Amino acid sequence: MTMTPLDVGTRSAGQMTWVRLRRDRTATVSGLVSLVLVLVALAAPLIRMAYGIGPQDAFKDDLDRYGMPYGIAGGITGEHWFGLEPGQGRDLFIQMVYGLRTSLGIAFAAALMTTAVGVLLGIVAGYLGGWIDAVINWITDVTLALPFLIFTLAVIRPIELHFYGPREAVPGWFRVVVLVSLFTAFGWTTTARLVRGQVLSLREREFVEAAKAGGARLPRILGKELLPNLGAPILVAFSLSIPAYITGEAALSFLGIGMLEPTPDFGRTIFRSLNYLRTDPAYVLFPGVTIFVLVLAFNLFGDALRDALDPKSRR
Repeated sequence: MTMTPLDVGTRSAGQMTWVRLRRDRTATVSGLVSLVLVLVALAAPLIRMAYGIGPQDAFKDDLDRYGMPYGIAGGITGEHWFGLEPGQGRDLFIQMVYGLRTSLGIAFAAALMTTAVGVLLGIVAGYLGGWIDAVINWITDVTLALPFLIFTLAVIRPIELHFYGPREAVPGWFRVVVLVSLFTAFGWTTTARLVRGQVLSLREREFVEAAKAGGARLPRILGKELLPNLGAPILVAFSLSIPAYITGEAALSFLGIGMLEPTPDFGRTIFRSLNYLRTDPAYVLFPGVTIFVLVLAFNLFGDALRDALDPKSRR
């Protein structure tokens, strides 16, 4: 489908973005894959009901005396589509479904929080300038200098011990809150710098000057005049941060400082599966491929969205 200059002139920016996305095969495929995976995560309880197996249901009778599933490819049958976890006896398919729920839940929550904090600090620093801008930039530099992994390893256990005793079980929701808070504490800097740069170029524009001359207060200028013009970079930053937090959460769980049992999680499952690389490769394959497809789809769609919002960024 070709567009005439008249068609381009009568379309809004949002409509033009949608047209570019629809014409981009990579965006279409990655967007559909991302949407399907998100829907699977949201529908996990319904899938559990239809599948008839829960994430904590164990089938120890289907394991041999060494803890290995009977049958081929890790015990794949009509009842267990992805087989069983060696030693645990839990159904791997439903573990993957709820693992999607864990990864996407944490990633979207962290992306929302980091975007909100980054936009707020970036727009304030860019518009007000002066010592406020200097302080926010200094905090940004300090945050970027801190090693995230080492900091997380050092603080995550003391945080838990502050609220729970050494022998108390830490609930899953508390670990989610801690992880999202840590991602937010370190992840806002990219969005803040992006927004600050955009605001520096917008604050001298005519519509901002007109609002100031009309007596508009600071909250109105920031929220009504500047923020609507920052939609594209904010949306791109948000979409690209999701796959980063998916891999970040999986990496922390792989190292043993992410989500804990009994919450299904890709990182922990992959770590446990490494002991069965030769005896049960399907145990490694299914979680590894699932998280690979998940991250790849979101990354490709984020890149396509950036190109659709700013065609000049295409190489």
